[in-house]
Amino acid sequence: MTDDAPARWRPMETRDLDGVVRVAALAFPHHFEDRGCFADRLALHPQGCFALEDAGEVVGYLIAYPWRLGSAPALNTGLDALPEGADVLYLHDLALDPRLRGRGLARPAVEALVRRAREDGWPAISLVAVNDAEGFWRRLGFETVQDPRLAEKLASYGEDARYMVRRLPA
Repeated sequence: MTDDAPARWRPMETRDLDGVVRVAALAFPHHFEDRGCFADRLALHPQGCFALEDAGEVVGYLIAYPWRLGSAPALNTGLDALPEGADVLYLHDLALDPRLRGRGLARPAVEALVRRAREDGWPAISLVAVNDAEGFWRRLGFETVQDPRLAEKLASYGEDARYMVRRLPA
C-alpha cells in the first residue's frame, strides 16, 4: 500500500478473488467464506461487486446482490441462482484490510451502492452486521430490525449479529 495514489473503488473482476479472500480472512476471521462463495456472488450479480485497489493490490471489497427482505443467506454457501421475487438488495460484505480502516474508504462505496440501488429501483438495502459493527452501519443510515424468524440464522453469524435495513425512499 502506498500514499502516492489514493486507493480507488472499481468493479470487481475474477482476477480479484484471491485478494478478496485474503481481505475476508483478515476482516472476518470468525466468519470464513471460501473463494467459491465469492466467485459465486460475482458470477450471479457482477454489478453489485466492487474491489478497493491500492497500488495494484486488492485491499477491500463490497459485494451486494438481490435477495428477500427479512432473510439472509447462510455463510459460505453457494447460490444456484438469485431468489425469485427478490425485493431488496442484500449487502453481503463490506471489508477493508485492517491497515486501511479509519481512512473514510468505506462510506464512498456504500454511498455508491445506495445510488445504484435507487437507480435500479430497489426499495431498500439489507445486511447482517457482525464484529460489533452495528454502530458503523447506523451511521450509514441502516436501522436494526428485530425479527424472531431470523434468530436462528443470525446465531450462525455470531452473538453480536444484527439484521439491518436501510430504506431507500424514491
